[in-house]
Amino acid sequence: MKADKATVTRLLKTARGQLDGLLKMVEEDRYCIDISTQLLATQAILRRVNREILKEHMKGCVKEAFASGDADEKIDEILSLLDKMEK
Repeated sequence: MKADKATVTRLLKTARGQLDGLLKMVEEDRYCIDISTQLLATQAILRRVNREILKEHMKGCVKEAFASGDADEKIDEILSLLDKMEK
């Protein structure tokens, strides 16, 4: 992984904490909108982690593949991932 591990780890631990909070909210039968708002915040952190990982992948792995003339596989990987993100 090319992304900064400390940043990724911190963000994932934050998301894990939010998930724990969400479980507690559900167990306490909290207001639906409050739960949904917290879900959106957790999803935003996960999107940020993914964006950071993909950014560094593009700057490192993909850039290296282009420099070596072997970019087709990396392009296919990115396109496949974009398809998954649209679902």
